[in-house]
Amino acid sequence: TPSNPCDKMGIYFCAGPKLSGANFRCLMSGSPVAGDYIMAEGQQKRIRARLMAIVAEGDRGRVYLAPNAEDEGILRKAVPEWTPDVEFSPQALGFRVGNYGMTKWSDLFTPRQLVALTVFSDLVEEITERVSSDALAAGRPDDDISLRDGGTSARSYGEAVGTYLALLVNQVANHSSSVCGWNSTNTQMRSAFSRPAIPMVWDYAESNPFCQSSGSYDNLFERLLKGFATLGNGTVGVAFQEDVNRLLSPSQRVVSTDPPYYDNIGYADLSDFFYVWLRRSLKRLFPDLFVTLTVPKKEELVAVPYRHGGKEAAETFFLDGMTLALSRLAEQAHPSFPVSIYYAFKQSETRADGVTASTGWETFLQAVIQAGFAVTGTWPVRTERAGRMRDFASNALASSIVLVCRRRSVSARTASRREFLAALRSELPAALADLQKSNIAPVDLAQAAIGPGMAIFTRYARVLEAGGTAMSVRSALVETNSMLDETLARTESNVDADTGFCVAWYEQYGLAERPYGEAEVLFNARNTSFEGLRRSGVITGGKGRVRIVGREELGGNWDPTNDQRLTDWEGVQRLTRALVAEQGGGLVEAARLMLAMGAERAENARALGYRLYAVAERRKWAEEAHAYNVLVTSWPQIQAEAARLGVGAGEQGDLALAAAE
Repeated sequence: TPSNPCDKMGIYFCAGPKLSGANFRCLMSGSPVAGDYIMAEGQQKRIRARLMAIVAEGDRGRVYLAPNAEDEGILRKAVPEWTPDVEFSPQALGFRVGNYGMTKWSDLFTPRQLVALTVFSDLVEEITERVSSDALAAGRPDDDISLRDGGTSARSYGEAVGTYLALLVNQVANHSSSVCGWNSTNTQMRSAFSRPAIPMVWDYAESNPFCQSSGSYDNLFERLLKGFATLGNGTVGVAFQEDVNRLLSPSQRVVSTDPPYYDNIGYADLSDFFYVWLRRSLKRLFPDLFVTLTVPKKEELVAVPYRHGGKEAAETFFLDGMTLALSRLAEQAHPSFPVSIYYAFKQSETRADGVTASTGWETFLQAVIQAGFAVTGTWPVRTERAGRMRDFASNALASSIVLVCRRRSVSARTASRREFLAALRSELPAALADLQKSNIAPVDLAQAAIGPGMAIFTRYARVLEAGGTAMSVRSALVETNSMLDETLARTESNVDADTGFCVAWYEQYGLAERPYGEAEVLFNARNTSFEGLRRSGVITGGKGRVRIVGREELGGNWDPTNDQRLTDWEGVQRLTRALVAEQGGGLVEAARLMLAMGAERAENARALGYRLYAVAERRKWAEEAHAYNVLVTSWPQIQAEAARLGVGAGEQGDLALAAAE
């Protein structure tokens, strides 16, 4: 039975409005078109592209023109003399285009993009020779030593300029691909690598490389020059590449490293996107670098199942390789300085019982321990650019977690499970309080908690379970995450009874309506009542059913100083709404609310933000989690604005100023 009714009519491409993922609605029949059907069509090379609009510069901004037959004809006339017909693995990490029949790098470019990129690549060699000749004519000496051999003559000067231009061609490729999306908000194209992956793009933008707008050669050339301008004329730096497992020992190095993140990014596979163009431009200048058709991948320390015959084999490869690499670093590290290791891998595996763990973290930390390291500290460092395209949907990490490591003491003792849990219960809450005082983003808190937890776990030579077996890293991570949840839950001990009810309801049911009997159980447990909660404005119901009020439903003109039944729940919801909801007033409104609430109530709201983020993240409520993450991360700005508004505002203003300090 055809999955699309239009199959019966012999219409093979009729996908219309996009529904979700790779699901579309058929233009002819109105029926949904399943993603599997579209993938199958792509693998049979039956997906085509249609020119939908031409974006041009008008007198008052950009205008959108409907294409005609002549425009379509021009599009089809381009015939490239050369194409990068080099295959990539459709199973590479982050690759999605392989599902739709794209198997070669040339498949990611339109014919006229291939024509332009081929010409640009070929011109690099010609320009290299011309610049060398001009440098020689300008009086630069000629020792005929190449750039790769350390030359500084006219020849190597031209080769240096050619190398930069080849990199510029790579940037043009990054903006001249059929996986370059369209940013409708900014009315401009997105580059192919908005993130380290190659997703399928259904509406793509093709930039004119000779215009002055985004994606053009001139535009990218100007960006290149601006980059040079920021370098200045300071001290010359030297960088070189070495395999950590082949370093000569000992050397007493100061080590700070950002290692591969298990199976997060397939660097080598992604690099081929640029390598195929660089090789065409520079293989004569750097024959040793470009001797292979693609980037070498065998030794890349990433858990890629397709390279190693399965997931388990890939995990073993990563663990063994990372253990060896970290062991070499431990041998060569200067004894007076710790080894700092950056890691930004989000724990994302939540079991049916609600326990969160991560194979990536577990395998990496196992390597750290087997290498002989103990974790002595944790530094969350804000490293990720705000506004990445995936931030809202997935609540992506904002920070990297820096693990501060030293060699484990030879006198480290063995501890029991009970001792480890007692130390965790005693020390982790204080460490978490310090992290929250620093206003770490809620999205990063679970990752940052790993450091203090592992600092306790790795201070021992071993931690023994009740049966005498050694506790695994996974078990230690599970206990750390459980203690984090327990610590966040204690936030409720500082809030009013009505708020305690709302938090418990939110954790169990979210904003859903439930029978009154279920609510009554919570009323009794939290020492509150339906009538009291209704007077506070945080609950609603009728005909035997109850729910908590969503923040968008809260009435306007709220004055906490006159609220006869003030709740911390309403405070956190109104602050959050001011920052993220359409009807909110933004930073100024949030600051006004902070002033009116006072320092203690405001701080309760911030603490609740962490707690509610954790609940929403565990329940996979992405928008809710995002809202609370915005609240906490915006806190310093709210405080600063409250301090500005509070000058001369009496006692409430003084409270805000104290909080800001």
